[in-house]
Amino acid sequence: MTEAMDRPWFRFYDEGVPRTIEVPPVPLYHFVESAAHDFPNKTAVKMVLRYLPLGICIHGSLTYAALWDQINRFAAALQKLGVKKGDRVAVMLPNMPQYVVAFFGTLRAGAITVNTNPTYTARELEHQLKDSGAETIVMLSSLYERLEAVRDNVPVRNVIIADVHEYVGGIFKNMVARTLRKEGLLVDVPEREGVYHWDTVMSMGTIVPDVPVEPDDIALFQYTGGTTGVPKAAMLTHRNLVANTIQVASWLPSAPRGEPIVMGALPFFHVYGMTVALLYGLYKAGTVIMLPNPRPIDNVMKAIHYERCTLFPGVPTMYIAIINHPEVHKYDLRSVEACISGAAPLPVEVQQKFEAITGGRLVEGYGLTEASPVTHSNPIYGKRKAGSIGLPFPSTDARIVDLDTGEPLPVGEVGELCIKGPQVMKGYWNRPEETAIAIDKEGWLHTGDIAKMDEEGYFYIVDRKKDIIIASGYNIIPREVEEVLYKHPKVLEAVVAGVPDPYRGETVKAYIVLKEGEQATADEIIAFCREHLAPYKVPRLVEFRSELPKSQVGKFLRRVLVEEEKRRLEEQQSNT
Repeated sequence: MTEAMDRPWFRFYDEGVPRTIEVPPVPLYHFVESAAHDFPNKTAVKMVLRYLPLGICIHGSLTYAALWDQINRFAAALQKLGVKKGDRVAVMLPNMPQYVVAFFGTLRAGAITVNTNPTYTARELEHQLKDSGAETIVMLSSLYERLEAVRDNVPVRNVIIADVHEYVGGIFKNMVARTLRKEGLLVDVPEREGVYHWDTVMSMGTIVPDVPVEPDDIALFQYTGGTTGVPKAAMLTHRNLVANTIQVASWLPSAPRGEPIVMGALPFFHVYGMTVALLYGLYKAGTVIMLPNPRPIDNVMKAIHYERCTLFPGVPTMYIAIINHPEVHKYDLRSVEACISGAAPLPVEVQQKFEAITGGRLVEGYGLTEASPVTHSNPIYGKRKAGSIGLPFPSTDARIVDLDTGEPLPVGEVGELCIKGPQVMKGYWNRPEETAIAIDKEGWLHTGDIAKMDEEGYFYIVDRKKDIIIASGYNIIPREVEEVLYKHPKVLEAVVAGVPDPYRGETVKAYIVLKEGEQATADEIIAFCREHLAPYKVPRLVEFRSELPKSQVGKFLRRVLVEEEKRRLEEQQSNT
């Protein structure tokens, strides 16, 4: 079989996108070191808190020279606190300068960053700290109480307290501190042995750590969403993350180094926001605009308007919120040149409306934690296909295998999507059996997603194995029904799930949020679906909600809705 037949997607790459990439044998922090050498006075990161009249911005920022200096100081401090190569440092912060310093400073010290969600409860935090073995944690003062609740059960020795106001400049610093304190987001945590404030840590030393870091050393523990059992850590190496960042950059070959302005609205503690916004922006020596809180969506639109962001990685819920915002016309969003949407399917209607507003290109991509995370995307300027996740990235192979035998399937057949490339994780931390299931002996990562490839090499996610609805023996793909619901002029957001049904086994239920000011009935929605779907795919049940459950990055949580239905059914049965 020829390469063209084996990898038909190469023919549809945008001009300038390479088929393969070279992965330099450098540690991940080399991105910042290199940019600090070439662009020392350029703003590397800018945390935007609020805009005042006339566009005056309350913010905190660091140039590349300052950022590299801070990274080295943090690394030196970690060494003084006893952190050694291979130790784990949990970073439990929103998008703020200290996150970037702590993330790279940990790597500079030869340690491993453990991305930790700031919304974790004490129970969730306890599991992650015990599982990772992290002995040092960087966190907001307002989160410290959660740690204290489980302190006796976790291995943490060092706590570093960092707060949002610390990098705010000029007259606004004290004002921001007062506001945070009033809102309960800044609390007094006294320093003592094992508990240190950020400024104290940053003054501990400036000696550059002499720790050899190899490409195959682990850089990051990134915990998955726990789709099978308890959450587990994907071990991502320096090489994995360097490779995926370069792959993302290669997909945008027209962006000159030193020029991108990247919207950092996605949380960096999530691997998608970390790679596509933060790492990409620093690799390109651009400026990363950080939003500690992207909600409401006005915060994002104001930042694009004033900062002239050129790249806006996001999730469909963000784009949906923008196109339906009643005052979107007040913001100039036409600086946006490209957006890669991930974490959930991108409705075609949303793509078209967003591009009409911004003039930029919005394309759907695909990835997963175990692949650092991006593996596929539609071309930015070339041929895009509705409902497709696009083409495999440079140096990335993808194939569809039979769900039962694992044998490769021909074009058009539906099976499990498997990935191979330099971005694929080393494995799961302390879970060799699960690693062996996820990555086979040939190095293929089994994604657990059901997909197909067409004759031109475009891939389509049919759904996750567990999300397929089986009603009266028919397999129903939730995404297909959701695409129809998004065509209804009154629908703002929609999720479809299979719920228990005594006759059909499962039946199709639609959960819908209507656009502001709109009203609709279940019968109206069902009648609309009948016009566009085979009878067995039409929702039998419709529930209107004010909001739908979402993850931190805005991904709809279908499983939460299914669990709610199961509990409701159990309660009904217990009462009869």
